[in-house]
Amino acid sequence: MTTTASRRAGAGAVRVPPGDPAPAAPPSPGAEPARPAPVSGPELREFMRNWATGVAVVTSRLAGRPVGCTVNAFTSVSLRPPLLLVSLARTSRTLAAITAEGGFAVNLLDRRQRDLADRFATATGDRFAGVAHRTVDGLPLLDGAMAVAVCTVTQLIGVADHMLVLGSPYRCQAGDDADPAVFFGGHYRTVSPA
Repeated sequence: MTTTASRRAGAGAVRVPPGDPAPAAPPSPGAEPARPAPVSGPELREFMRNWATGVAVVTSRLAGRPVGCTVNAFTSVSLRPPLLLVSLARTSRTLAAITAEGGFAVNLLDRRQRDLADRFATATGDRFAGVAHRTVDGLPLLDGAMAVAVCTVTQLIGVADHMLVLGSPYRCQAGDDADPAVFFGGHYRTVSPA
């Protein structure tokens, strides 16, 4: 059985079952297919609320002073060679410091350090005021962090309103009693064994 659509097209036409729409014409050579419009920023934020992440504070120094910010857009990229990635807003003072310094530290927070996560997420004031930390190779490391990686910047990649900072860790240390800060659904959570 042939449909009206296949009869009009003649021999070699695609057969379309009755009731099905005719197949779309293939795009003309060189033409790019139309892409759907992206979701809004709030829609993406709502989607990302469903992804549990650890909580870290990225630190560096700017004009000899410690700076840092809370991040959850952080991941390992490669083990050979070892590479970490942090995503920072282009307007971030911490990004400016990392770019000028050429290095940074990633401090993975323990669940008891939620106050530090909140402090380093604010946009005002001296985030390091009264915060216990030590300095390694000129970079501030937060006391009590669950784990710390000290990195040299290997590459900066601009993507939309953020910069992806790739770092080569040359020092990593972790404590034995890990109880990580976890962020999910806009709130801090506790990890429990399955």
